[in-house]
Amino acid sequence: MGRHSLPDGLEPETTGARTNSRRRTVVISTALVLAVAAGSVVALRSGLLPIGGPCGGDSVPLNVVASPDIAPAVEAMAGKARKDAIRTDGQCLDVKVTARVAHEVADSLGQRPARSEFQVWIPDSSLWVDQVGAERGTPLTAAGTIASSPIGLGAVPEAAKELGLSERDFSWSELSRAATSGDELRLGMADPAHSATGLLALARINASNAKKAKDDDEADIRTASAAKLLYQRAADSDRQALATLPHDSSGATGNSRRNEALLLSEQAAHAHNTGKDNGPDLELFSPRDGGAQLDYPYTLVDDDQLTAAQTRAANRFMTLLGGVDGQRALRERGFRAGNGEPNDKITRAAGGRVPQPYAAGLDAPPAPKELQALLGKWTSTVQSARIATVVDASPSMAGQVPGLGRSRMELAKGSLLKAVESFTPDDEVGLWKFSTLLDGTKDYVELSPTTRLGERGEGGETHRDELTAALNSLAPVPAGANGLYDTTLAAYEQATKRYVNGKLNTVVIITDGTDDDLGSIGLDQLVDKLKKAADPARPVPLIALAIGPETDQAALDRMVAPTGGSAHRVSDPSQIHEVMLKAITKAGSAGLR
Repeated sequence: MGRHSLPDGLEPETTGARTNSRRRTVVISTALVLAVAAGSVVALRSGLLPIGGPCGGDSVPLNVVASPDIAPAVEAMAGKARKDAIRTDGQCLDVKVTARVAHEVADSLGQRPARSEFQVWIPDSSLWVDQVGAERGTPLTAAGTIASSPIGLGAVPEAAKELGLSERDFSWSELSRAATSGDELRLGMADPAHSATGLLALARINASNAKKAKDDDEADIRTASAAKLLYQRAADSDRQALATLPHDSSGATGNSRRNEALLLSEQAAHAHNTGKDNGPDLELFSPRDGGAQLDYPYTLVDDDQLTAAQTRAANRFMTLLGGVDGQRALRERGFRAGNGEPNDKITRAAGGRVPQPYAAGLDAPPAPKELQALLGKWTSTVQSARIATVVDASPSMAGQVPGLGRSRMELAKGSLLKAVESFTPDDEVGLWKFSTLLDGTKDYVELSPTTRLGERGEGGETHRDELTAALNSLAPVPAGANGLYDTTLAAYEQATKRYVNGKLNTVVIITDGTDDDLGSIGLDQLVDKLKKAADPARPVPLIALAIGPETDQAALDRMVAPTGGSAHRVSDPSQIHEVMLKAITKAGSAGLR
């Protein structure tokens, strides 16, 4: 997009803020402030009230809670107001600023306290204000936007050079694939559950995937795959995410525990590059297919309960933040004006090029319901899982898949190996195989127990290594049959007995046929026993993946129903991992409701 320097004077404030039943937008400029107080509209013009001079008598206190990144600039203006004896209603304005992360404030306001201890809240994004409104919490009035900062990719120079970021542009979808394809890019972010930067970046990745994918299912799978791997390098907060970068140039690419790049705001990159002892400067890049930004809404808290003096004090302080000195204090700390107008000096200090090599503007932020749905998808996807994977090893798995020249078993193994790569060290994954009479009279055998992938054995190998070897050993049993029903019951009963709280517990059955074991318990008896074993308080959804034309979809649907699970037909066994991940994601989302 084009870059143009802003004048040193007053910068525009209007942003086209959204409204809903809990948010009213009040248009405010530095010349005129509309203040809602006791049902009346009060016009405050600079010069209408005394501005400076020694304070006498009582002052008007105003408590402001601000996001930690913008709090220093807000505190600087609070200090200037005290120093210059700025007045409201003839009394000096006494502003106290407290830095608190936005998600914690949103959580507390969502519980609708009887009376908040602060009158103004400046979070880093309107999405937190929307969240409180959606929860019918404390009434909030977003009075305007005092600053903004776009979100992009900040990379250390070595990583930027290796990926050729300076020579080409990229989409959000391409960026997420680079971060999830082996060791191409060690990309970190702040947890979207706690960070507006993280959630808005994830929303852009999701939107970009939707444009690239052939359907919604493929888009969901792409986003879920990216989320699963991004979570492994996610930090709890934006500040902690910055701490994951290398401390010096020698550790930029050599230390695999440190991130080479972050999804972050321009202001965060500016603070990193202009600070002391922060390690290598970042280079900042913006994906070509539209961006997102933090918008820092100046928000009145439960303004119906504010006194007229508090309301006028709040609006008086906002005029200071929107004035020449206030905007200068914000620019010095890397913030753009509230309308998002680019500032070449800020962009260069943040490591960005002027202009960027494309002309894409900022997209409108997703609606609150979309963001909540996306956050639910993130939470369910990254939730630590406990998965017993049960694979059909009957003779039919040796059958060739038309057009692919490989057997169902070979393709299933390759796809499951990809699935294992997408799980985190805290995920617990096990492997069973089944046919008939594999262990005495049992139709099944456990090849690898369901334990943490990151757990190390006596020889130093991880459980992931052991599971990979077990998957590679899978082969059809030449003289066997399909003991699906007995195996399903045994795997499910073990999973319920060994249920782990705080994890998504599930059993995944992969089969290419129907139960043809003459000694089987039968479908009706299996369904009855699964009904008795299922416990809504300790859910273990059963997921069935049918990969052959001989499978009985109706039987699988009946089998999974008592557990709250799902059955899926997979036409190409090489796509098992994608369908499996989608099914697990949906099961996790259902468990959160």
